[in-house]
Amino acid sequence: MRAIFVMIKCDMGQAYRVARDMADTIQELSEMHSISGQYDLLGKFYLETDRDIGQFVVETVQTVPGIKDTYTLQTFNAFSGQRG
Repeated sequence: MRAIFVMIKCDMGQAYRVARDMADTIQELSEMHSISGQYDLLGKFYLETDRDIGQFVVETVQTVPGIKDTYTLQTFNAFSGQRG
């Protein structure tokens, strides 16, 4: 599995509805965050390594009603610090 992050710009007043719709319908969605700035939402998705990222974003993410634009980031490595 590999993680991708998709920044999502929504139609005015639609960000929370879009986030709920995606959480309910897209099984690859791990986390959805509301954010400030140029985009409204940040989604973390896990895809199988052989899954086409562009096709997933175009056919699954961008087809959700209320989405105006997306910006996709592909990740390479995950790092975490020790807590405690």
